[in-house]
Amino acid sequence: MTVKNGKNTSGIGRLLRPAAALMAAAGLGAALTVGATGSAGAAPLGEVFPELADVPGVGDFDIPGLEGVETPEFFGPEELGAPNFDTPNITPSESAVVGVAQPVIVNFPAPVEDRAVAEKAMRVTNDAGVEGAWHWFGDSQARWRPADLWPANTNVTVEAGDAVRNFTIGDAFVATADDATKTVTVTRNGEVVRTMPMSMGKPGYVTDNGVYTVGEMNREMVMDSSTYGVPISDPEGYRLDVEYAVRMSNSGLFLHAAPWSTWAQGSENVSHGCINVSTEDAAWYFENAKPGDAIVVVNSEGQMNGHDGLTDFSMSWDEWTQG
Repeated sequence: MTVKNGKNTSGIGRLLRPAAALMAAAGLGAALTVGATGSAGAAPLGEVFPELADVPGVGDFDIPGLEGVETPEFFGPEELGAPNFDTPNITPSESAVVGVAQPVIVNFPAPVEDRAVAEKAMRVTNDAGVEGAWHWFGDSQARWRPADLWPANTNVTVEAGDAVRNFTIGDAFVATADDATKTVTVTRNGEVVRTMPMSMGKPGYVTDNGVYTVGEMNREMVMDSSTYGVPISDPEGYRLDVEYAVRMSNSGLFLHAAPWSTWAQGSENVSHGCINVSTEDAAWYFENAKPGDAIVVVNSEGQMNGHDGLTDFSMSWDEWTQG
């Protein structure tokens, strides 16, 4: 299912619903999506849309903020279908501000028998006009993402049956870890704000290429190799107290402070897959990053699995839309 929405603000969207209901009652049967470019002020719908001027109760319906509207668009009916699922849980949470690599995640309370029917009861709209598609992670979870990373500062609404979420994509805060230079370059809305020498996964523990999504953020945590099958007693085993640990995959990869490897950062890969940076750099990243931000690994070996749970944007668009 692909959804497209014209430019709109959340405030205007709320005000348009009564007008849309009046239009439907008048037999117009169209959903209204508007790109508002004028100053704040009231403009009767009949002036903005001459087709509605003679519709009783509609033509003189004042909508604040529509003065100077250009190229209004009418889309066909976009009524959601009847859900074949009970109230789901939606991520991100209400009013959350997340990064540009954040997927929409819908978790259903029970397996969904007919995915196509379920998709007709779900919709993702946004004020950047971004298109996207659903992809299923089993019968109890559907995810939606754009083809590329979200545009910065986009307002998003998710509807799934009787559940609704509104959240915002914040600044585009993107960390690119380049294995060719052993450097992490961090940009905010396209401007470089910090470069950090790093060390990634050594042979046998290579950090795969891909787009990772920032998950949990831990000021302090214990990293234990036995959690992924390597006993602490093994020559490659470890149990370490780590600071400023930012999760980038559910498989156990983090960007974190590693004062023990500063000698290698910028020149050699010595980690078990995580991105090692200095304590100073890790603290800065921890204080500036947010859930949903993108960490992009390039010029390494291999390709990250897109079904990890924090790597949706690592999956090719063809695979995403066909899955």
